[in-house]
Amino acid sequence: MTDHPCLLDATELAARIRRRELSAREVVTAHLERIERLNPRLNALVTVDADGALAAAARADEQLVRGEATGPLHGLPLAFKDTHLTRGMRTTHGSPLFADHVPDEDELLVDRIQSAGAIRVGKTNVPEFAAGSHTFNTVFGATRNPYDTGRSAGGSSGGAAAALAAGLQPLADGSDMGGSLRNPASFCNVVGLRPTPGRVPALPAANLWETLAVAGPMGRSVADVALLLSVMAGHDARSPLSLDSPEPAAFRAPFTRADLTGLRVAWAPDLGGRVPVDRDVRDVFAAQRAVFEELGAHVEEDCPDLDGAEEVFRTLRAQEFHLGLGSLLDRHPEAFKPSLIWNIEAGRGLTGADIARAHAEHTRIHLAATAFFERYDVLLAPVSQVVPFDVDAEYPQTVDGVPQHTYLDWMRSAYFLSVVGAPALAVPAGFTPGGLPVGLQIVGRPRAERAVLEIGAVYEAATGHGRRRPDLDSAA
Repeated sequence: MTDHPCLLDATELAARIRRRELSAREVVTAHLERIERLNPRLNALVTVDADGALAAAARADEQLVRGEATGPLHGLPLAFKDTHLTRGMRTTHGSPLFADHVPDEDELLVDRIQSAGAIRVGKTNVPEFAAGSHTFNTVFGATRNPYDTGRSAGGSSGGAAAALAAGLQPLADGSDMGGSLRNPASFCNVVGLRPTPGRVPALPAANLWETLAVAGPMGRSVADVALLLSVMAGHDARSPLSLDSPEPAAFRAPFTRADLTGLRVAWAPDLGGRVPVDRDVRDVFAAQRAVFEELGAHVEEDCPDLDGAEEVFRTLRAQEFHLGLGSLLDRHPEAFKPSLIWNIEAGRGLTGADIARAHAEHTRIHLAATAFFERYDVLLAPVSQVVPFDVDAEYPQTVDGVPQHTYLDWMRSAYFLSVVGAPALAVPAGFTPGGLPVGLQIVGRPRAERAVLEIGAVYEAATGHGRRRPDLDSAA
């Protein structure tokens, strides 16, 4: 890895700023210059406040000169996902209805990240209202994959993942209901963690009892993801599901595992035959089994009982979409993409019995998974069933020859595991012969984020797949 500030891991970059080997102004300036050069090709960032970022960097440097206490992200530039409220900076949700919307408050995770010393640079692109795992909208257009700009960067945190991979920022916040954090991590060869529901409380929220949608960290290494998680996590009394966290540093590196000796691994290449997977993904994923075995793990092909996950996810997702967007759709039907209208209307048509049945099945699946994780430490599965697809397509029309009828169908390898309610770490697993990234997800028992991060770090060190950066600017 080069010593260029834009390509250093966030943990190393933060350490150099603290040691005053690099100034925050130097770091922010380097990232702004790289954004100016590369972002027009990727469309990863959709709002950039260069003047505000440079002024904040100057203040950060002055704090160090004065010897003031600083946070773990001090001086690191970061653009927030354009669905997360940022005070004084537009938050569009990828919708023309909010193209000029400027919130008057930061949401909780934005406040926590900035309070830890991160410098706000701008916002990253999202699909309309974060719906779908391909990042495009009528306000800003599509985000392109840094490894092949003719392909999707995934979504809904696609702008975040593309910006990370291209060196436009060292860390990123993401969110994930059905793969919105994990799929773009897989497509862009970065790391993303979907935490246990409640680990990162979401405020404000229309439904504080929501467990499918969670916020989580993204980075170019497992250690970077752990660093950002330590800032994002923590109890908030306003959030009834929020978890008490250990001391923040408990999530961070250094990690203690040297290998995976004795680790009990369930290997689920197609989630027990429940999902089709394209051959390119299958081939890359299959090669990873030997890696885990060589590291000392005991690997068996197995999968928890996920029967019913389809109904649970689709029902509860539709309910949330109708709750959050139904009245807006009624007032502005012309402003919504057809797939989003379909999803909202599906929620409108639900009965009380439909929702009750989904909650009962959700409970059964969670309990079955809890029993499963008494036999295994982790479950391994592909993040996505496909490699990055054409940027001009809304979603893949087939997976391994099986037709995909809606914008959700191809995401089952991610959203079936959303229903489990367990932490899922997406890590780079290698590349297809054509040079496209493939990700692997490491799923642990609920609340076991630290264990999942430790395992991911061992795998990452053994393979080095995440160190292969896109060839966007060889001079960088």
